[in-house]
Amino acid sequence: MRHRLVGARAVRTAAVLAALLLALPPSVGSASAAPIPPAPGHRLVPEYEGAPAVAEPLPAGQAPPQHPFLAPNGRAGMHGDGASSDTHPFPGPLGARPAVRSEKMAALGGECATVTFDSGGRILTVCGTFQGFRLKLLDPTSLETLAEYALPQRPSTVEAITRLDFSKIFKDTSGGAYFYLDNEDRVVLADSRQHVLRLSHARAADGSWRFALDDDWDLTPYVPHDCVGWTNLFPRGDCDPVTSVQPDWDGRIWWVTRKGRIGTIAPGNGTVRAVQLAGEEIQNSFSAAEDGVSVVSDHALYSLRADAGGTPRVQWRRTYDRGTGGKPGSVNQGSGTTPTLLGDAAHPYVAITDNADDRMNVLVYRRTGPDAGRLVCKVPVFAAGASTTDNSLIGYGNSLVVENNYGYENVTSLVLGRSVVGGITRVDIRPDGSGCDTVWESAERSPSTVAKLSTANGLLYHYTKDPNRLGIDAWYLTAIDFRTGTTRWKRLTGTGPLYDNNWAPITLGPDGTAYVGVFNGLVAVRDTAPPT
Repeated sequence: MRHRLVGARAVRTAAVLAALLLALPPSVGSASAAPIPPAPGHRLVPEYEGAPAVAEPLPAGQAPPQHPFLAPNGRAGMHGDGASSDTHPFPGPLGARPAVRSEKMAALGGECATVTFDSGGRILTVCGTFQGFRLKLLDPTSLETLAEYALPQRPSTVEAITRLDFSKIFKDTSGGAYFYLDNEDRVVLADSRQHVLRLSHARAADGSWRFALDDDWDLTPYVPHDCVGWTNLFPRGDCDPVTSVQPDWDGRIWWVTRKGRIGTIAPGNGTVRAVQLAGEEIQNSFSAAEDGVSVVSDHALYSLRADAGGTPRVQWRRTYDRGTGGKPGSVNQGSGTTPTLLGDAAHPYVAITDNADDRMNVLVYRRTGPDAGRLVCKVPVFAAGASTTDNSLIGYGNSLVVENNYGYENVTSLVLGRSVVGGITRVDIRPDGSGCDTVWESAERSPSTVAKLSTANGLLYHYTKDPNRLGIDAWYLTAIDFRTGTTRWKRLTGTGPLYDNNWAPITLGPDGTAYVGVFNGLVAVRDTAPPT
């Protein structure tokens, strides 16, 4: 990892985390439901700014097609669907007297990254804590835990505790942080043992909810797994965590690893096939459409398909400007974006960002056809020397929205009233595919959020934090007009680092609630008044 905390910096980070733990009341770690406590100063900042918005649905027919092996669009994974569009068909809150509810998931940590919804509207999420990962079934209104399933601890967490070096734990995307919900309400994830699990959930005879392990595919014959553990405090061999999983349109389960391995599993017979990208790293998730799978490494963007035997084959590969070094605000030296698939059958596109030294660029490529892999446009965004993102682009129709994460590293980065330089930009691909144009720019500061777009009301949802001269760390759910870039309203969710979302997404639920994964659990924001 390029932003390694060593020496005095590691001690300072450990001290901040220890202070967070000591500041929590004893009841935080108990099984009883309790909100996330705010830090001092929450009464000294505005609770609400702006005014309720009027829903203006976006034109129909521009959402990505439904993936046949995923839950319905908007419910299926961190990025909402197989195309990683980061759009939801549900109407998020309009800002009509929005109320905030939060739920602590652990004494320290408890961040819930991917949030999905089963066919009954219940939340399925994986929450990471310093005690281990937990797959949870939550009530969408109360956020009460209905059932949970313990997952193995990640090696990076063990190493962080033993070495007092927390640089890796905050930017480790393995162990189940990415997972998907399939078309039969089953969770599919890769745990830290290099096993891919498929789990269902159902009510027991006594009325309680239970998880059941339906399938367990062992990847250790194909992936190095000599990782650090409680009985092996420091790594002594090769270790290659599985980063993400997702099905293709033929039902194969694809998986990628941090050190560039790409593989498939045939669910029917368990056959595994794999290839490796030499000298390349994969830290993001990937996307799937009928024409193939799109993967970005820290060197290049790939379009792949499986051959008849299931082995991944490259359809095309395009390198991009990965810069000369890392930037504060992304996980590795390279693109920080999961590829976003957008456009239509006549003009299918895939978009990422690069890591150019001066100004980061939005890159759009043709996905299929005789000019597959052709660069459609390269659009510089944000200020020179202060631009990077580690979050997927929002894609709808021919439009892309990108945010600037430059300056954010982990939950200790923005304490004492600090913030990032910020910036959000919308870029549109021209209808004839001849290039792209910048539509609007916003100065809002969204440090590390996987932002979302509601196609039902035309609002973008970001998680923002402004500098504060009093040293108050105030976090807001912020609604921005997709068409104009105008900020419509902001609602305070909480104060202090426990409300830092640390790379987690905003997720819009079927009932119109916006959920935000934060360092100490999950926050829900929902309107309490009818729309005007």
